[in-house]
Amino acid sequence: MAESQSNPRTHPIRVLIAKPGLDGHDRGAKVMARALRDAGFEVVYTGLFQTPEMIAAAALQEDVDVVGLSILSGAHMALFPRIIDALRERGVDDVLIVAGGTIPDDDVQPLLDLGVSAVFGPGTSLSEAVRFIRQHAPVRHDVP
Repeated sequence: MAESQSNPRTHPIRVLIAKPGLDGHDRGAKVMARALRDAGFEVVYTGLFQTPEMIAAAALQEDVDVVGLSILSGAHMALFPRIIDALRERGVDDVLIVAGGTIPDDDVQPLLDLGVSAVFGPGTSLSEAVRFIRQHAPVRHDVP
């Protein structure tokens, strides 16, 4: 992985890909997980049917830099605030949160206001998502 000289990162970006709620469709999440892995990221995939508490616990346990939420069920406005609250309750407030799936345009700004940094909808190229995450993932664990 070739990082720019302005990025002092000394470890690969760690990304948690999570499927919240009762959404049983995970092809997009798996495609994104593979694209991130192929780009040199470390990827943890939670699997289907994750509660907000399970996602937050996994983010803490895996010490990730990024939490990627994939949803197709339409429950994002109910689940994403609960996930962000669960992350904050556990002190996981220094991660980049991104979302993907079928999220209506009218819901994008409220999600951004909530703390989601980017929403990757249908048609977003994998390289665009990888580039965004690489540019915006926090440098957290590195010690000079």
